[in-house]
Amino acid sequence: MLRRSRALEGLDAVRPAAAAIPPARPGAPPSARTGHGPAAARGSPHYSAPMTGPTSPAAEASAAGGAVGAPAAVRFSTRGLSESRRIEMWEAHNAASLVALRCRTLAGTALEATEVNLQLERLHLAHVEGTSHVVERTADVVRASPTDSVALYFTLVGEAFFYHDEGVRTVRPGQLLLCDVDRPFMRGFSQGLEELAVKIPKSVFAELSDRSVPARPVVVDFDGSADVNVYAQALARSVAGAVGPRGNGRADEGALLDLVSTLLERGTNRPATSHYAAAQAFIQARLRSPGLSAARIARGIGVSERHLSRVFAEMGTSVPRYVQQRRIELAERLLRAPSLSSESVEQIALRCGFTSVGHFSRVYRTHTGTPPGAVRRRTRGGARGTT
Repeated sequence: MLRRSRALEGLDAVRPAAAAIPPARPGAPPSARTGHGPAAARGSPHYSAPMTGPTSPAAEASAAGGAVGAPAAVRFSTRGLSESRRIEMWEAHNAASLVALRCRTLAGTALEATEVNLQLERLHLAHVEGTSHVVERTADVVRASPTDSVALYFTLVGEAFFYHDEGVRTVRPGQLLLCDVDRPFMRGFSQGLEELAVKIPKSVFAELSDRSVPARPVVVDFDGSADVNVYAQALARSVAGAVGPRGNGRADEGALLDLVSTLLERGTNRPATSHYAAAQAFIQARLRSPGLSAARIARGIGVSERHLSRVFAEMGTSVPRYVQQRRIELAERLLRAPSLSSESVEQIALRCGFTSVGHFSRVYRTHTGTPPGAVRRRTRGGARGTT
């Protein structure tokens, strides 16, 4: 079984509910407002945008859950295409929407791949899934289709290799690779892949960092090790919130730029939005730990406890209140899960980081208006009714 990065676990609990990006489906036209995607494929049943029937800009924005004029996410899939045209169409889509590449499957099998793209004012976000294949950005491709950009690739599923002119890197789930996409490279996904991508114009990169664009690829852990970079983890979660499998097609570009800047600089003068996003990611990854305290969170993201408190106050909450709210939301899901109906309220409380079942019951009832025992009994009754 392929290992999957756990960095995005619980994402729905920290992101407001909104209309998700619908899957590509026959007859779904791409948005007229997106300005990217192969022109020849416009009107193709393999494109879709977050809209169904409405055609006016206001109706489109409403269907997407965004403001009028906001960029819309577009989904492209090779599924349903003639097998002989899949690679051709996949290359055409990526050349127009993300980065021009040459693609092939080693065994000659049909490529099944899906990509969600969201073009913001300064950044481009993408979520990519695909079966086993290899992509190349050769010197000829770079000359023909320069991007003048840097890319961040967050590997979620499937080990990959990255071959460049000075060697080869192996990238595993939970690792981020930063590279100059105008330097030739080859990437291979023998197990298939799922990843997030952020494309950053070099002019924007220069504004965000005093460093020059790295000549060699840089790999950073955002999940699964003791050296996790919480800012990389927060960036991954933010990108997934926009274009991931449960993404809502919306992104706060200012917050994303702050996180990218913080990730590149690793300095002390970080924006409050970066600290808040990093703290959210740190908390979510350790929500079940009873030892999760403001002091531990502050150490984890590299700030003082006092500064952390100020950051949360600016967001209209406090560290203890935020942690408690996330734990109650987790408990709500677990109490209603039929697969856990045999567990007691005390066991659920312990799963959510509470050390006292009495305290948990009081807090849960205050937040939801219902005792956890009553929710547990309803879940058990429903589970018995389905057996």
